[in-house]
Amino acid sequence: MNMKKANKLLKNPNLKWIALVLLVVMVFAIPGYKWMEKDNQARAQRMKSALSPVIMVPGSSATTERFNELVKLLNQNTPTKHSVLKINVSTNGNLSYSGSINKNDNEPFIIIGFKNNKDGYSNIKKQAGWLDEAFEAISQDYKFNNFKAFGHSNGGLIWTYWLEHYYSTYSDEITMKRLMTVGTPYNFSEKNINHKTQMLEDFIKCKNRLPKSLVVYSVSGGKNYESDGIVPEASVAAGKYIFQKQVKSYTAMTITGDKADHSDLPQNQQVVQVIQQYLLEPIKNKNNQVISRQGKKSDNDKNGQNEQD
Repeated sequence: MNMKKANKLLKNPNLKWIALVLLVVMVFAIPGYKWMEKDNQARAQRMKSALSPVIMVPGSSATTERFNELVKLLNQNTPTKHSVLKINVSTNGNLSYSGSINKNDNEPFIIIGFKNNKDGYSNIKKQAGWLDEAFEAISQDYKFNNFKAFGHSNGGLIWTYWLEHYYSTYSDEITMKRLMTVGTPYNFSEKNINHKTQMLEDFIKCKNRLPKSLVVYSVSGGKNYESDGIVPEASVAAGKYIFQKQVKSYTAMTITGDKADHSDLPQNQQVVQVIQQYLLEPIKNKNNQVISRQGKKSDNDKNGQNEQD
């Protein structure tokens, strides 16, 4: 090609536009490639992760300190201690942390509380949004691929709303294996299921969004035949209209006897045993045999039976 033709091509406005487009593509392609590479590495790290935290949400008027006694009881007489990370979420979504997750702890407790911890359906919806702020942060920081959820009182309502409105964002990469709610008023203070609150109506309307693989345990307190002293037993039982035939399994339990009233349920010894048996992962020794929380081989393992969801 002679110089005359070359100069003519350089003056061609179409070629200038093509060159500009190619330059723009290259400018955006390089960081895009780096982002994809980083994202693939994060996905691979998440898939290989052995971390399976238990994420706890307290009820109305309660803080991240609500489960201190429960954590203490769960860490008693067990060969494996659970470390604790507490996250408080402000009304503008800022997160403040206390505690930490131990390096070799595959089942830590993460407790998420809210600066605005007031009661009411409108606040529960806000709290579910703040829960999502915290969940997104810890899912990025710790790269776990599964977790278990625990909610006391309104904490169970917050989890239910989060499941129906936020969980789908994470469900391709992160599985909620089990949800346990304790003293959760799915129909608030209503004793008659024929009088459904707006919240319960909304939960039922959106129940098809619940994950099909989820295992749900709903625990109620039996201080008397009708309630745990605050939440009507019928309100806790209303959870079946949300979860039954939508999740893998739904189990309702009632705790009676000493400390079966609403405020005492999280530290009730029967509740502790239910959490150990149904929510936490079974402990195995180096021979892959299931052992009890007291350090002995479990009867189920002796019989060749393992706990299953």
